[in-house]
Amino acid sequence: MAMSETGPVRALAVRRLRLTAFRNYLSAALDLDPRPVVLTGQNGAGKTNLLEAVSLLTPGRGLRRAKTQELDRVSPDGGGTGTAWAVAGTVDTATGPVDLGTGRDPEGDRRVVRIDGEAGRSQAALGEHLSVVWLTPQMDRLFQESSGERRRFLDRLIYGFDPAHAGRVTAYDKALRQRARLLKDGTGDDTWLGALEAQMIERGIAIAAARRDMADRLARACTRQDGPFPGAAIAVDGDVETWLAELPALEAEDRFAAALRDNRRRDAEAGGAAVGPHRSDLAVTHLAKGLPASQCSTGEQKALLIAIVLAHARLQGAERGAGPVLLLDEVAAHLDEARRDALFGTVLGLGLQAWITGTDAGVFGALGGRAQYFEVAAATIRPAG
Repeated sequence: MAMSETGPVRALAVRRLRLTAFRNYLSAALDLDPRPVVLTGQNGAGKTNLLEAVSLLTPGRGLRRAKTQELDRVSPDGGGTGTAWAVAGTVDTATGPVDLGTGRDPEGDRRVVRIDGEAGRSQAALGEHLSVVWLTPQMDRLFQESSGERRRFLDRLIYGFDPAHAGRVTAYDKALRQRARLLKDGTGDDTWLGALEAQMIERGIAIAAARRDMADRLARACTRQDGPFPGAAIAVDGDVETWLAELPALEAEDRFAAALRDNRRRDAEAGGAAVGPHRSDLAVTHLAKGLPASQCSTGEQKALLIAIVLAHARLQGAERGAGPVLLLDEVAAHLDEARRDALFGTVLGLGLQAWITGTDAGVFGALGGRAQYFEVAAATIRPAG
C-alpha cells in the first residue's frame, strides 16, 4: 500500500486477464500481481490489444473507440472465426476481488457485461468496480484535435469518481440524436420535443456540473510544477458551464431550456443542437509559459497530459481510497530520461498498476524488480527473461 499526502492509498489492480477471439488473440491468459506490467515486443505483436482489452473492462468503447463487431478475431486468411470476442478479468478493488467480463453477444452486435458471473444492467456497472485511464500515441495531438476528443478525455477522468457519469453522457447523447432526428424530419410536436429537451436539460446540467467540478479539482492539483512536468491551468469552456458559474442551478436550467426551444428552427437546418455540453471544450494552459496547450511543443503537450493524469491518480487515491489502473501505450519511449524516471517514480510511489508497452526493454530499466515483465510476439505472451 502506497502513501499519498493525505494518507494510505490502495490502488486498483487487474490480477487475472483472459481473452477469447479478441483482435489477434485466439486465446490468452495472464496472471498478475499488483505491480506495474511491462509489455515489450515488436510493433503489431499484440501489446496494444492487451491494453485495449483492459480498457473494455470499464464503460465505453475502449482506448481505440472500436465498435463491438470490430473486435472479433480475424483468422490469418482474413476471414472471421465465427466466435464472439470476450474479455474477462479479476480485479482487486478497495472492497475485495471482483470478476468482470464483457464481450459481444453471440446473437448480435450488442455488448454484454457480467459482474461476478451475473449479467450487468449496463456498461456503467463496470465503472463501479474498475477505473482505467490511458495515454496513447494518438493522444499526442489531443490539444489540436476536435473538442470531442478532449471532452471524452475529461469524462474518462470523471468516471473514476462518479461511475454514473457514463450513463448520463450516454442518455444525453441519445436524447440529442432523437431530438435532431425529429427536427430534421419535421415530425415532432411540442410535447414530444419538450420531453426530449427535458431529458437533455436534466442530464446536460449534471454533465456540465461534473466537468466543472473535475476541472476545478485538477486545476488546484496542477497549480505548481511537478518535477519535470509543468503546472497547468484547467477549465471547461461552454455556455452551460458559464451559466452554472454565474447563475443558480434552476436559472441555468431555464436558460438551457430557452436556448433549446429558441434554436429549434436553426437546429433543424444545421443538425444537432447549437447549445449544450456536447459543444463544451477542455481548456488547458501551460502555467509557466502562459500559453494554451495547443500552442506548446509536442513534448510540452505530452508532459501536460501526463501531469494531468498523475494529478488525477493522486486525487482518486486520496478521495476514493483506490488509485486507477493506468494504460501507457508507447509513452515512455518518447520521454526524455528525467520525465521517464519521474513518471515511473510517481507510479511506484502511488502503488499504481500501470500497463506500459514498448519495443525496447532497456527503456524500463529504472523500474528494476518493482515491475513484472512480459514479452509479446505474434499474439503469444510469455514472462520476459
